[in-house]
Amino acid sequence: MRLLLTLSVSALLFWGCEEISPVINPVMESENVCEAPQAITGQSRQVLVEEFTGVRCVNCPAGSAALEDLKGQYGEQLVAVSIHAGSFAPPYPESVDTLRTVEGEAILSFLGEPLGYPTAVVNRKKFPGGFNLQLPRNGWAGAIEQELQEAPRALIDINNTYDAATRTLDVCITLEMADDLNAEESVFLTVMLTENDVVDLQLTPESSEPDPNYVHKHVLRTMMTTPAGNLLQEDLSAGAFVQKSYSVELLEKWDAANCHVVAFVHLGGETKAVLQAAEEPL
Repeated sequence: MRLLLTLSVSALLFWGCEEISPVINPVMESENVCEAPQAITGQSRQVLVEEFTGVRCVNCPAGSAALEDLKGQYGEQLVAVSIHAGSFAPPYPESVDTLRTVEGEAILSFLGEPLGYPTAVVNRKKFPGGFNLQLPRNGWAGAIEQELQEAPRALIDINNTYDAATRTLDVCITLEMADDLNAEESVFLTVMLTENDVVDLQLTPESSEPDPNYVHKHVLRTMMTTPAGNLLQEDLSAGAFVQKSYSVELLEKWDAANCHVVAFVHLGGETKAVLQAAEEPL
């Protein structure tokens, strides 16, 4: 941990002046593409894990492997997002793609820097052994198991319509309130686009040179809300429905067959706690 912290500081000084190129990729809340809402039935608690990683982080593949093991254990009850951000995230000159995003850097700033890597934030809550919201790898399983014991306070349905000819994705998010959330100080909705199985360079413990065939999972590509989420201003009483529509044009380098929409409802104010998360392929 101390070594990675030292490397992190050194890397930050070395790469700190590098700019992240802006992505010209229209994302916006669109005209309504939703049908009349239907009751969301049979949805269990689903836990969000935001893993922070980078292609220059030699220990991060172990974290990604641990997250895949947990994903295999919990299935759809675990919603994973891998965010390339921080001092280990700048791409190599030979990298095929830039996995780091402006949105990812904003989320890292919003949730707080870790002491070291691998690291992840589970449902945006504090757990024993963590540094603020950030948890080391050995704390992930316990935090996920603890969160799965709680009932979801909101339910989420994601309906995706993708036009391959125009590479336009229309998304309808339907929320059904399981509890009365009007008493909460503020409630937010965050919507992301991730991509699985992105082959690109990654530093690993097996070699001093980055592996060009490394397969990156759950890569954050873009967002359909602000990085901190969009405030819900509708009636949030128990049983109420809220629907939001979004439209995004996928970049040519993104494989639509491997893309997923991730949505989660979370609190604002003194806590950022996630009330429910969901994920749906295109």
